[in-house]
Amino acid sequence: MPEIRKNTEKSRYEAVENGQVIGFAEFVDRGDHVVMPHTEVNPEHEGEGVGGQIAEFALNDLRRAGRKVQPSCAFIAGYIQKNPQYQELVQ
Repeated sequence: MPEIRKNTEKSRYEAVENGQVIGFAEFVDRGDHVVMPHTEVNPEHEGEGVGGQIAEFALNDLRRAGRKVQPSCAFIAGYIQKNPQYQELVQ
C-alpha cells in the first residue's frame, strides 16, 4: 500500500511506493478555494485504487483546513460524486 502525502513544493498530493511516485493529483491554490485540475496514476498501478487513495487523502486534508475544492479533473469530480460525504467541499 503506498504512502500518500502532500507535496507543497510541487503543488500536488502524491502516492509513493518504494521511494517512487506512482500517482499524483495536482492542486492550484486560489485563495478562497483549491482547484484540482489533474490526477495521474502510473499505468502499472492502474486499477489498484491508488487514485481513490490520493483523492480521499486530498479531500480529507482540504476538509481539515476548512477549504473548498473546484474539481476540474474528471477523476476527482467522479470520486466526489461516488462519495457524497465530500459534496459539501465543492465550490
